[in-house]
Amino acid sequence: MAAKIAIIMGSESDWKVMQAAHEVLKELGVESHAEVVSAHRTPDKMFAFAKAAKSGGFQVIIAGAGGAAHLPGMVASLTPLPVIGVPVKSSNSIDGWDSVLSILQMPAGIPVATVALDNAKNAGILAAQILALSDDALAKRLDDFRAAQSAKVLNSKLSI
Repeated sequence: MAAKIAIIMGSESDWKVMQAAHEVLKELGVESHAEVVSAHRTPDKMFAFAKAAKSGGFQVIIAGAGGAAHLPGMVASLTPLPVIGVPVKSSNSIDGWDSVLSILQMPAGIPVATVALDNAKNAGILAAQILALSDDALAKRLDDFRAAQSAKVLNSKLSI
């Protein structure tokens, strides 16, 4: 099965956050492809990746970036695919708020779905939910995933 989800990030150091998307997709049986694509340091690579993403078989792009966080929005401007932005709290970040606002505040007509700071796991789940609209087996795995989350909470023994 070819990867339907692309996970891209501005630098290799972002993998510690973005890996959570890869892991939850793997748990759900969805293959993903991950690579570093920097909007600022490799703009030609970013343009080529975004323009070829759909013809390359991807259906959703998860893009993580810190600091100015231009990657998700720039990729969204170049592809018809849904883009999910993951703001990353990086070493040059203003407590992560610069990344959140850079991804969240997209101009009308170029949407980027945005998850919480450093929450690549939710980006992976959202990407799987998008694919599940046309994949009944994946929809069932997502239902099972949610049921397992509920059971974990219901079976919690914590009482103070």
